[in-house]
Amino acid sequence: MISVEEALERVLSTVRVLEPEVKPILDCAGQVLAEDIVAGFDIPPHDNSAMDGFAVLAGDTSTAGMKEPVYLDVIGEVAAGYTSSLILSRGKAVRIMTGAPLPAGADAVVQFENTDETERKRNNQPLDKIGILAPAARGLNVRLKGEDIQSGQVVLKKGCTLYPADIGVLASLGQAQAAVIRRPVISVLSTGDELCPAGQPLLPGQIYDSNTYTIAANIAMCGGVARIIGIGRDTLASLQNKIRHGLDADMLITSGGVSRGDYDVVKDVLAHMGTISFWTVRMKPGKPIAFGTLKTSRGSAVRDIPHLGLPGNPVSSMNTFEQFARPAIFKMLGKTNFKRPVVLATIDQDIVNDDGRRVFARVHVKRTAEGWTAALTGPQGSGILTSMSAANGLAIVLEDCPLARAGEQVQVQLLDNAAGIY
Repeated sequence: MISVEEALERVLSTVRVLEPEVKPILDCAGQVLAEDIVAGFDIPPHDNSAMDGFAVLAGDTSTAGMKEPVYLDVIGEVAAGYTSSLILSRGKAVRIMTGAPLPAGADAVVQFENTDETERKRNNQPLDKIGILAPAARGLNVRLKGEDIQSGQVVLKKGCTLYPADIGVLASLGQAQAAVIRRPVISVLSTGDELCPAGQPLLPGQIYDSNTYTIAANIAMCGGVARIIGIGRDTLASLQNKIRHGLDADMLITSGGVSRGDYDVVKDVLAHMGTISFWTVRMKPGKPIAFGTLKTSRGSAVRDIPHLGLPGNPVSSMNTFEQFARPAIFKMLGKTNFKRPVVLATIDQDIVNDDGRRVFARVHVKRTAEGWTAALTGPQGSGILTSMSAANGLAIVLEDCPLARAGEQVQVQLLDNAAGIY
């Protein structure tokens, strides 16, 4: 039986970062950029107006006020999306819209609210002049050429995860596509004669298969693509046939069939079709977990497919996915930060560790004025899936700690649904 750390090291040393793919930028959110993005031009490409108003020479407005406006001659208008050959000189102004290029000579923009344009329109006065009602400093309401991005600048670096703002940056550079590390395809197989797919009537002695759905949903949450290949029965022939259907993927995840019982045959199949790196880990829940590789071939090419054999109990399956499958998928995606946020929280009940394994107790954490608190989500049996549904964290009791007492602080690994509690 190996430690959690050693098991994770073996998993991560086996999986690899996947190859890049080029795809539309709207499909790239959450993926890792495979190359540097270098700007080919300035953004903005020219000095432009940040407001609707009048482009002016700031020096002309220094004495302007509500009671004594400065009157300027309006020599034209420029709208966003158009250029102008107008040249501004002293005593002149150009009506300008937000985003429009600044006319030559202008160094400030007076917004409409600080002019008498509205009053002029109300009184049917000519608009060939404008009254400036407040002084404008040089650069007022002006966006300078290249103030956001400069030509030749590395705007987004290889290895960064693309978030919505990054997608917008790519679009602002005119890029309709990007090269990103592709999403891993993960085959999902549950095993056991007792399992029945959701939506079908139960036969005597059967239970509904939940692991397929929790595993597939977890894969999607991590950024992978789940390929469900069904339920394998407790025979070598059935499992071998199902597993062969799952090898056209980047990883195979099975659940069930890895304990010591007479009908737990996944380990036997793995030994026959590939290699096993480990099959027990010093953790609770989740001790019986198998990891290894399966050989597959396409034409003359032979490759090894990583395989994680998760326990059949639903909480054990989810916890082992969290500790090993999630980091593996993140590595395949090209991400480097696999760790969940961890906080110190005061627990509300004793957590007993009676066999020297690392305990991951399901808790609901809250942040209070006094600090973090963690409440157990009910009975902690590995078959009680609702204890995981109610949890937003996993309280960790280390191998050498036989008892974490109520009122003590323990480390809590925060889960996805803990994001809103900060």
